[in-house]
Amino acid sequence: MNKPNTWNTSLSTHLKRWSGQLATTSDSARLDAEILLKYASGLSNTQLIVRDTEPLDDQTVRRVDTLVEARRKGSPIAYLTGQREFYTLNLKIDQHVLIPRPETELLVDTALKVIHSNQVLQVLDLGTGSGAIALAIAANAKNVQILATDIDKSAIRLANQNARIQKIPNVQFLSGDWFIPLAGKQFELIVSNPPYIDRDDPHLKQGDVRSEPPHALVAADHGLADIRKIIAQAPIHLEPGGSIALEHGYNQGQAVRNLLDSNGFTGIETLKDLNQLDRVTLGTLSI
Repeated sequence: MNKPNTWNTSLSTHLKRWSGQLATTSDSARLDAEILLKYASGLSNTQLIVRDTEPLDDQTVRRVDTLVEARRKGSPIAYLTGQREFYTLNLKIDQHVLIPRPETELLVDTALKVIHSNQVLQVLDLGTGSGAIALAIAANAKNVQILATDIDKSAIRLANQNARIQKIPNVQFLSGDWFIPLAGKQFELIVSNPPYIDRDDPHLKQGDVRSEPPHALVAADHGLADIRKIIAQAPIHLEPGGSIALEHGYNQGQAVRNLLDSNGFTGIETLKDLNQLDRVTLGTLSI
């Protein structure tokens, strides 16, 4: 790709060029270009506005050119910048974990409502990845102790880094498959955003998910295998009257409600995300 002569070329002109390059592969081309420019230059949102007629130095232009080309080829913004904002936290992200999404903030909202309504003190987060859910809950419920597990040791290392960076002390991360590291521990609330995409789902060939770890996305049994396992084992690790909240696919609400009902849960409710799609289902273990 031919690079223009950048001498005395304004910031706004570069942004327009980068946005144009990304327009064929991204639905948020301008925003992507701005994020990559801020990452490469250290400029703030305000500085992008007030300095839009000023030239950019060649080193910054070359860095953004490289990032834009990687984004154009499909690399997610979060992997290129190594960070993602989630529930007011700025988290470190890498290719070993899923990229936290706005839809998952509903799971955190749901957990916090249960915590504050029932004076919950012990929470388990299964399949924590970057630690996004556990850390968001811990940051907003400082009297609660959070235990989180993940089978991927690289994810656990990243989650621990995020806890140190965010200075959140009331969370502990353990390596292992779902409930295995828990040694009989019980909790008042279990939360999880497990793999729930069917292996034949065409969305796996679209957008950022093409670059994300398949083991954190895909589950057998039409995406329900891990959800089924979690629900079946949850009663062993829940205090009487404890609750579980699970994120799932937009078309899995009824199936998840049925699984909870058949495993001794009551007060079952499915909540909708910002797009009015089924996204989180909550249930309470019968006493």
